[in-house]
Amino acid sequence: MDYWFLMAGAIISLAGMVFHGFIGGKIYMKNINESSMEGLTKSLSLVSWHTFTIFLFTSASTLIYIAYNPTFSIAAYPVIGANLLIALLFVFLGIGKHRFLLKMPGAYLMSSTALLAWLGI
Repeated sequence: MDYWFLMAGAIISLAGMVFHGFIGGKIYMKNINESSMEGLTKSLSLVSWHTFTIFLFTSASTLIYIAYNPTFSIAAYPVIGANLLIALLFVFLGIGKHRFLLKMPGAYLMSSTALLAWLGI
């Protein structure tokens, strides 16, 4: 177990959570609320946005817990897997019709969290 790799992954995930949830969330909510989408679509979009923020917090919390309690290192595997899959989603959608996703930090944030978590265990 490497405490510093786990903590670095957690810090990246926490920084992403703060930026995504507070700064990006404020911008996103303004844009969504001013859009002409139906109410249900707006609501589901906001839930999806904040679910991702919660995931970033959960990843960070799990990695911090493992850093201090190495016997629970098995809990890192779902964090690694989910972060890797989300990073791949950003990349594959970005290679396709959604090229703007490659300019966003999602793939880089998620892949670095997964890599640091893997190096930590």
